[in-house]
Amino acid sequence: MNLGKMISETKITRVIVENAVKDFLDSLELDVAIVGGGPSGLVAARYLADGKAKVAIFERKLSVGGGMWGGGMLFPRIVVEENAVQILEEFGIKYKKDGDQFIANSIESVAKLASMVIDSGARIFNGISVEDVMIRRDKITGVVVNWTAVEIAGLHVDPLAISSKFVIDATGHDAEICKVAQKKVGKLNTPSGQIEGERSMWAEKSERLVVENTKEVYPGLFVAGMAANAVFAAPRMGPIFGGMLLSGKRAAELILERLI
Repeated sequence: MNLGKMISETKITRVIVENAVKDFLDSLELDVAIVGGGPSGLVAARYLADGKAKVAIFERKLSVGGGMWGGGMLFPRIVVEENAVQILEEFGIKYKKDGDQFIANSIESVAKLASMVIDSGARIFNGISVEDVMIRRDKITGVVVNWTAVEIAGLHVDPLAISSKFVIDATGHDAEICKVAQKKVGKLNTPSGQIEGERSMWAEKSERLVVENTKEVYPGLFVAGMAANAVFAAPRMGPIFGGMLLSGKRAAELILERLI
């Protein structure tokens, strides 16, 4: 019985490390660094990559998808309104109509969003946290990264840097990158100059505002998804995700206009 070549654990290790490090090194200089691999970050990455931008997502957890995985209270379904159905179709996500709303499987949705992002040429780095931003001449020019495990363990390990022409804060309710930026620069482009804070659930209002609030909040820093509503004092929306998807697309459109 011919078992072929022997499996070498060190060769497995070598090919993993060499290939992963090659991708990381090739991502040190980006057009767009997206912080957070939730639905808005994934959608933004795909449209940016399709527009020939060099883009990478940095996701602190092992899995992308943010809150979309769990649907509504772990019932694996999400709702979108008609204006976002086109995005479902572009990502190959199946859906059905129920009244004036459209229902999709949350697990399928995340899987296909992530798959299309990778197919577009964008990179996803999981297990990496963004702990700071780089600022040059009053413009954000990149992010400072470290392993999430280092952050969790509280180890004193210096981070590394990624340069980018633009950064998207797609970190969800916490708006983590905007908080970091506010500490560094003092004021953001909001009515008060500060992060306004997320309001209580109001799906109808939030679905509209999350797209309207997708904008540049400091030179080089855009905000998308629930981070946008947290920064501009809009309500949360629960398991209706059309606005999140449209917000990601809007962020990509705004940035691509600037990259041309």
